[in-house]
Amino acid sequence: MPRLIRIDWPDFGPPANPPALTLDEGLARLAALRRACDRRGLDAIVVYGDREHVANIHWATGVDPRFEEAVLILTPDRATLLLGNECLPYAAISPLVSAGRVDTLLVPSLSLVSQPRKGIRIADALADLVPAGARVGTAGWKYFGPDEFDDPAAALDLPVFLADPLRRIAARVENATDILMHPVHGLRARVDAAGIARLEFANHMAARAVTRLAFALREGATDFDVFAAAHAGGLPYGCHPTFASGNIQGMSSPTGQLLRRGEPVSFNICHWGSNTCRAGWLAASDGDLPAPARDYLDVFAYPYVRAMSLWCAMMTPGTPGGEVWTRMMAALPAETFGVTLNPGHLIGTEEWMSSPIAEGSDMPLASGMAMQMDVIPGHPVYGSTRMEDGYVIADAALRADLAAAYPDVAGRIARRQAFMRDVIGMEVPDTLLPLADTCGIVAPFLLDPRQVIALR
Repeated sequence: MPRLIRIDWPDFGPPANPPALTLDEGLARLAALRRACDRRGLDAIVVYGDREHVANIHWATGVDPRFEEAVLILTPDRATLLLGNECLPYAAISPLVSAGRVDTLLVPSLSLVSQPRKGIRIADALADLVPAGARVGTAGWKYFGPDEFDDPAAALDLPVFLADPLRRIAARVENATDILMHPVHGLRARVDAAGIARLEFANHMAARAVTRLAFALREGATDFDVFAAAHAGGLPYGCHPTFASGNIQGMSSPTGQLLRRGEPVSFNICHWGSNTCRAGWLAASDGDLPAPARDYLDVFAYPYVRAMSLWCAMMTPGTPGGEVWTRMMAALPAETFGVTLNPGHLIGTEEWMSSPIAEGSDMPLASGMAMQMDVIPGHPVYGSTRMEDGYVIADAALRADLAAAYPDVAGRIARRQAFMRDVIGMEVPDTLLPLADTCGIVAPFLLDPRQVIALR
């Protein structure tokens, strides 16, 4: 039977700095992207990035545009980054650029308005680098389905100032973003041992920040005061940090709101490759809750944690995504829990890449998937609860690679698995690698966060 136990939240120690992208890794990524384009019959691919949509171009080149737009043009024999004034020197961060394996070209129109903008025009740069009459794929940040457009391939996720000249140059321009992001065949939809080590570092930073935030919650404090205690670290954000209490909408950031006992609260920290989120009540016990919500534990929080144990149990290679959807919706009935989004998705540099988990999906879970336990319930009386953290699905071969290359990472993961199984009572298969010390923790009454839910 679920119950409340009192524990200190676990701390399995800090990871070492994450491994940097190597030249060999970068070259392997470009080679894989070229092979995927060749299989698709594409003569070139144009990968777009900007401050918000960095994931695909960052994966392919190691460069993330900080202020401007950037464009990678990849053909069978050349790779060129089109960059603005401020990205041009920053691109040296990439081992591919530093080694001369990706060329750079200043295209001033990619710079911010009113900066010096004399030089090669965008259309001329594209005409020089994209073969005339070619079949060209593009990748921005999303692809579309036949229920959205009559010709989904023609729906480009690019600014018009790139799409129009490309359509004048090429025989056909089509959306090829799925080459990078699709849950089954996307090049970014699997990670290796080095990727797991990078993800663990990001998840550790996010989880420690959320832990500090949770233990700083105080009645009468402002959300700014509490958020300052998170000390979120220096990694780039994958989405805005949020903090919402009372009637503030859950996607909001701190506003100066005073924290009041007996109100719902939610908060998250999301770094590249990680998003740690918690939701519950500003309360020390159910006696602090509004009268209609005082059965919150039995009706809402306990069933949620049981469902998340079931979610963990299904995270094995080969499980159809549609089965996860069906069993989650049965465990969390819509009339009480109101889950509307996919119960779990892939995470990368962006917070949400794509998901094999959808109604009717026959896409199987696979080894190497970086999976976010992102199951978001909501109810007008009970508010919400959350156990949102990052995991990787790993078969025996990937686990062996991780143990050989990063034994400390593998050791911390094993201790997190043991905590979730032995202390919380969750069903955690060997194939599910928890990346954060918060994995398994649900503290329903966040003015007393050492009270957490255990399943036995």
